[in-house]
Amino acid sequence: MTLSINTPALLFPAISLIMLAYTNRFLSLATLVRNLHSKYLNDDKNSVIIPQQIKNLRTRLKLIKNMQAFGVLSFISCIVCMYFIYIGQEFTGEIFFALSLILFTGSLFMSLIEIQISTKALELELSDMELNDPSLVQYIKKKFDK
Repeated sequence: MTLSINTPALLFPAISLIMLAYTNRFLSLATLVRNLHSKYLNDDKNSVIIPQQIKNLRTRLKLIKNMQAFGVLSFISCIVCMYFIYIGQEFTGEIFFALSLILFTGSLFMSLIEIQISTKALELELSDMELNDPSLVQYIKKKFDK
């Protein structure tokens, strides 16, 4: 199989866009952590849900860190692949291209896991509101009944 320099070059925009999405997730998560910290310091030290949220956020932070690391390693592997193709070492370039694809797939897989965990975090938050403020549910029902 002959791998041209154009094939790994196609991965550049995909990796760049996914890294941008991961950065946005990280920034959103940082905001959530700061808000939770503020909530904890101000009024909710005895909340049952905060320890669960902290555990969830820690797991998500680790996943996002690993997603970004795999994305960067995929990007670097793609660059190395292009270099080897450029100097005429196609076989070595193919190995680095395969490595790049594997790393990119690992990054996307971790992203899927992080999405599942973030959904659980939202369900946890919703369950807390339902338990503590039944009037919220009534308010929403009134809004949709109109």
